[in-house]
Amino acid sequence: MPIQNNRLGIALMIATVLAYTVQDGFTRHLAGEYNVLMVVMIRYWFFAAFVLLLASRRPEGFRAAVTTRRPLLHLSRSLLHTGEICVIVASFTLIGLINTHAVFAVCPLIIAALSGPVLREKVGLARWIAIAVGFAGIMVILQPGSDLFNLLSILPLASAAMFALYSLLTRLATQAEPGFIAFFWSGILGAVLMTLAGAWFWEPMTAQDWGWTALNGGLAILSNWLMIRCYAVAEASAVQPFAYLQLVFIAIMGTLVFDETLTTATVIGAAIVTGAGLFTLLATRRKPAEIAV
Repeated sequence: MPIQNNRLGIALMIATVLAYTVQDGFTRHLAGEYNVLMVVMIRYWFFAAFVLLLASRRPEGFRAAVTTRRPLLHLSRSLLHTGEICVIVASFTLIGLINTHAVFAVCPLIIAALSGPVLREKVGLARWIAIAVGFAGIMVILQPGSDLFNLLSILPLASAAMFALYSLLTRLATQAEPGFIAFFWSGILGAVLMTLAGAWFWEPMTAQDWGWTALNGGLAILSNWLMIRCYAVAEASAVQPFAYLQLVFIAIMGTLVFDETLTTATVIGAAIVTGAGLFTLLATRRKPAEIAV
């Protein structure tokens, strides 16, 4: 068993969420200029190239590293993951980075709620209370009766629900097969699905935006590599709380780069959701962590 280095893992998690934040900034810009399906398609091309490179370097050999006995499960995961990314990217352009991520932060609570029916895990009273509190925080953010409380607010909630179900199916996939297989097929099938969907919406891109696209793809590779390294050297329960720093990084980017407004309600609501998520994490801290890569 490798030696755990939680301090290094925390540093890698912070670097990971920072890379994801900058990546989301580039994605928001590109999706504001070009079709969402095209932007996500190109992003997946970089992801597929990354997993192919990793697979080619696996010690057990390429074929052994990627052979799966559950192709339909991986196809279902990929459909959910590609759908989730398209929805959240659309949300970036329609309601902004800050509001999208503030609502999306409810995802761990949705995972906790669905772990009962999907994984047959016991969800105790304390976790149900945390889930209810987290959704109350979402209502604080959306402020029923405000301009934000409309059909567009469904987008980040739908994205969070799809990613939660994708995460649970990933747990099922990794119970019978090595985690790398799930990671590999997420990239390959995702690239195939997005190419089938996005190729119809190809638009000419300026030289500058091709540069941003290349940087965006590079960040996608970097963020995934950082995440892999993070979970390879540290306990998931030790580093996961630091993933919530992305809300802070997103708030800074949204206000400084995209002139978004950080409202008091968003800050309070995000704090409630984050607190509920951290409570849920602590409640399951003693359970073995699933690593999907």
